[in-house]
Amino acid sequence: MGGVIDFFTNTINGLWEDSGIHALFSSGGWKNLLMILISFVFMYLAIAKGFEPLLLLPISFGMLLTNLPMADLYHADLWQLVDGHVNYGKVLRDGGLLDILYLGVKLQVYPPLIFLGIGCMTDFSPLIANPKSFLLGAAAQGGIFFTFVVAGLLGFTAAEAGSIAIIGGADGPTAIYVSTRLLTGGGAITTGNIALAAYTYMALVPIIQPPIMRLMTTKKQRAVKMEQLRTVSKTEKIIFPIAVTIIVSLLVPSAAPLVGMLMFGNLLKESGVAARLIDTAQNALMNIITIFLGVSVGATTKADQIFSLKFGGVMLLGVIAFSLGTACGLLFGKIMYRVTGGKVNPLIGSAGVSAVPMAARISQKVGAETDPTNFLLMHAMGPNVAGVIGSAVAAGVLLSVIG
Repeated sequence: MGGVIDFFTNTINGLWEDSGIHALFSSGGWKNLLMILISFVFMYLAIAKGFEPLLLLPISFGMLLTNLPMADLYHADLWQLVDGHVNYGKVLRDGGLLDILYLGVKLQVYPPLIFLGIGCMTDFSPLIANPKSFLLGAAAQGGIFFTFVVAGLLGFTAAEAGSIAIIGGADGPTAIYVSTRLLTGGGAITTGNIALAAYTYMALVPIIQPPIMRLMTTKKQRAVKMEQLRTVSKTEKIIFPIAVTIIVSLLVPSAAPLVGMLMFGNLLKESGVAARLIDTAQNALMNIITIFLGVSVGATTKADQIFSLKFGGVMLLGVIAFSLGTACGLLFGKIMYRVTGGKVNPLIGSAGVSAVPMAARISQKVGAETDPTNFLLMHAMGPNVAGVIGSAVAAGVLLSVIG
């Protein structure tokens, strides 16, 4: 009888010790528990507040899954570099579900495919009609390079500084692409950290940008009404993506994967002869990749890597990069206001960051607060879509410089 009791006792003890509940409440398990609670917060922001739900919800659920003890869905140790390379054979052999999905991130497949879908949904007409918008989109990338220098001075490695700085472009897929290329996976900063910061600040665009816009512009400047944009021909719309692909790829080859896929998607849209491909790229393919990208990136937010001073630095420098990007765009908008004799509303410069179309809508909203009859949306869309190209080019420059 005693043997039977011992058997059941040992069995129950074994089940308890092998359970996630035991691990969750053991030494160090509080970090996982706290990360799970944080994932709930992000789920709330995505569902109840509508903050970037298409990516924030998958990312937050990936955070939940990766921090469930004993689930073995993602293994950070499998992604450590050995002789400068990831052992992909070991990943395929020993990896969990999220390790397999993360291959698309690590091999830089998901972000360019996201750009393909974005290209199919983007109208570059406001940019083509007003090429000066390119300058505003380029100026708004100033926050990236300034933050890169600051992060380096604060002791971050070049790879970490570049990954943090790209948050200033307010473009989640670009931030993921750059950080995946630069980070080895062995440090306190991961692609998940960068993505979490990038999408947090993208979601907070309506909160972060307006105070900066009001601070840097006068009421007179915010009230400027701009002339209606000219009509853009179909020929121009078709030539544009081809020309941009060639020019950018020749000048910054590292930007070719992102810019090339963005422009390919736009060419499909403007050609008018590929309706089925457009439908697939901007719907089915885009949705599938978004799910895979979000969940697998969320999986890299392991508790032991989030709770660190370096992650605090990522969040702080990320908001600085984004704020400086907004400020640089506004500053150049003020320069154009002066040069054109008051014909350019500086508010459209803030849309030079790559949060499409949210940043353009904020330009419209702040302008309408001064004069409800002022319609800046289409004018702001020029710098906004230029910012998408600009952030991809900035990413290429960082990758070329850092290597």
